[in-house]
Amino acid sequence: MTTTSSPADPHRWLEEVESDAALAWVRERSATSERTLQAHPLHDELHAGIQDALEASDRIPLVAQVGDHLYGFWTDAEHPRGVWRRTTWESYRTEHPRWEVLVDVDALAAQEDVPWVWQGARVLRPDADRALVHLSRGGSDAGTTRELDLTTGEFVPAPEGFAKPEAKGSLTWRDRDHVYLTTADDPTGATRSGYPRTARLWRRGTPMAQAEVVHTIPEEDLGLFVQHDQEQGQTVLHHAVAFYRSHTLVLTDEGVQRLDLPESAETSIHGEHVAVRLRHAWEPGPGTSFPAGSLVVAPLADVLADAGSAAWTTLVAPDDRSALLDLTWTASRLVTTTLVDVRHTVQAHRHTDQGWETKDLTDALDIGLRTVSVAAVDQHRSDDLWLVTTGFLQPMRLSLVRTGAGADVEVEVLKAAPERFDATGLTVTQEWATSADGTPVPYWQVSPADLPADGSTPTVLHGYGGFEHALTPAYDPIVGRAWLAHGHVHVVAGIRGGGEFGPRWHQAALQESRHRAYEDFVAVARDLVARGVTSVPRLGTTGRSNGGLLVGNMLTGYPEDFGAVVCQVPLLDMARYHELLAGASWMAEYGDPDDPEQWEWLRTFSPYQRFDPDRPTPPVYLATSTRDDRVHPGHARKMAALLEEHGRDVTYWENTEGGHGGASTAAQWATWHALAWTFLHARLTG
Repeated sequence: MTTTSSPADPHRWLEEVESDAALAWVRERSATSERTLQAHPLHDELHAGIQDALEASDRIPLVAQVGDHLYGFWTDAEHPRGVWRRTTWESYRTEHPRWEVLVDVDALAAQEDVPWVWQGARVLRPDADRALVHLSRGGSDAGTTRELDLTTGEFVPAPEGFAKPEAKGSLTWRDRDHVYLTTADDPTGATRSGYPRTARLWRRGTPMAQAEVVHTIPEEDLGLFVQHDQEQGQTVLHHAVAFYRSHTLVLTDEGVQRLDLPESAETSIHGEHVAVRLRHAWEPGPGTSFPAGSLVVAPLADVLADAGSAAWTTLVAPDDRSALLDLTWTASRLVTTTLVDVRHTVQAHRHTDQGWETKDLTDALDIGLRTVSVAAVDQHRSDDLWLVTTGFLQPMRLSLVRTGAGADVEVEVLKAAPERFDATGLTVTQEWATSADGTPVPYWQVSPADLPADGSTPTVLHGYGGFEHALTPAYDPIVGRAWLAHGHVHVVAGIRGGGEFGPRWHQAALQESRHRAYEDFVAVARDLVARGVTSVPRLGTTGRSNGGLLVGNMLTGYPEDFGAVVCQVPLLDMARYHELLAGASWMAEYGDPDDPEQWEWLRTFSPYQRFDPDRPTPPVYLATSTRDDRVHPGHARKMAALLEEHGRDVTYWENTEGGHGGASTAAQWATWHALAWTFLHARLTG
């Protein structure tokens, strides 16, 4: 049985990403959308304000330490594609640090006539005199890698230098003369999802084709990824079987050894320790069990010998109100970030002769209602932490945290971004809606403190609800300038499918239970109307990627509850998503359309198939990128064509570069956001 939209789908030709006919269709609609939206009285103001915020010279330059330098990537008006640069600690602490530019992406793009987009760099440790620089064409996931000599500022030419041709994959330093290579263009081929399936060890000065095979995985699995700790000489392979199933492999003197751990767990190895984050309950041995959501640790040597009898210790134990969000290793600590009622807390765990001890850092870090990001400054040489905090109304702040050997915690504020929009009179509250099955669903509301409860205020509801990703407070100058500064309301919903309450919250909306995420979201929409915050004609919704699938289901499943929909880089045709680009890698989240039983539930949340010509739909803005090689642009194209065919109010715009992010430069981002927010003003505030 085939469930795909196949030849019967009259719009399938739009999946041919760069065919002349498809691009002509795209250009015509994008041009029409630009003319219409750019003519709106607010557009130019929104565009200028957004671009100004994106290019502001007083943004915080985030950095990472390698050796004696701090490295960071930076974009501004003069460098829209950006520069990779470095400075010293002494200079970084000043108001205007002195930067040494290592790679000027704009200059390189102009020199080579390629729209290069920065993907990151790996510096050789401990010498820090070479780097592997990753670039992509137009922002696609597929990229190239070149070796840069940090002493001369020049790329090292082949065959002496390492260079990976364009493809999904990576180069990772083992030592000065060896790198680990993964590429989807390997002779063994790519996985069904389009990711590398083979890891090789490549020696300097030899042809890439002669690189030695380290490990290969089956073609039907998701992908193979390599991590190497240059300081400790430790190589770890992550064999992704599916999106939520993986094997952790350690390269030992005897070869590749798999750790006997649950496939659904996430594993982090640091020195002598293994930390395991459990998505499902686990019984490693007789009389020992850990519930889903736990973080447990054990000595690596014990786990390699026999995970079932290893001395496991629980560092984070879940409950119905909390969820482990993130972890980072320092020289002698494991630092965890946990959500409690969707509010951040931070704990530092240290291994002693008496076992593990835990210290709560939350009060010392003065977190409040802000989102916290914690990272090690140098995970092998100190216990210092980078601390980034941000809230809906609090701009980003970067601090250096010293935990030291004693009980005291020292916090040094290094940089603080200025306010980007007028937040006078605005307030943040956490509210709760009740879903169809009685489940309480949290949401954040940013609104005027004197908000009238008469349903008159234009409101935008944002959501995601997938892949265990939690939405937490964050300062967004784009939302602030484009929406909040106009006296309107912005709402962020923490629906099931996300990670607000850990694995249970995510798993409650997987596959056949996906409808719960959409019931949660519309429950928030209806709660906003019931509370008098807004009314249906003044309520809009926004979502990207999986969030695009979410709002696509609002468009076709709950059209009577919204006044406008903004749907960006979305999945929409769930009959064919697994055949398009990286779609096969998400079947653990959504299901397999080729399985008749699974298609029966998939069709209930496939907006493209769910569209009912006899049911009205609210105005919709659809946007994607020609260069998106993760979520196929055909989803948005075909949905727009279907809606057009039935005379619906649909606005379509496609950026010609930008990858899954949608844009590559500040100017492109300004256009991306200004068009969408102009659409919302036009549909909700008139």
